Amino acid sequence: MTQILIVEDEARLAAFIDKGLRKHGFDTAIAEDGEQALQMADQPGFDLLLLDLGLPLIDGWTVLKELRSRGEMKPIIVVTARTEDYEKEFVMRNGATDYVSKPFRFSDLLERIQTHLAAQ
Repeated sequence: MTQILIVEDEARLAAFIDKGLRKHGFDTAIAEDGEQALQMADQPGFDLLLLDLGLPLIDGWTVLKELRSRGEMKPIIVVTARTEDYEKEFVMRNGATDYVSKPFRFSDLLERIQTHLAAQ
């Protein structure tokens, strides 16, 4: 079963994504801050990460750079309320696989997840 790590500090949004993904047959886990995300991402089994940038303890920018510096190659889709072009360009240049702006339609997020998993 495909496992997805949801890194999101807004509990309602994390629960919404979690419920939708489970409904579509994915196994999920939620990390509520960047420190927890780095610890959980080290565990085997995750096939894809959904990563918010505005996280407590360690921000999502740092999580992304740290995971890529460790050689982590699985898809990382940044899901964020930040919509400035320079921010999108920065995360894409620093290892993000894709970028989804909040608010989003769940069907659009699901399509991107399925596309990136199929490309692996």
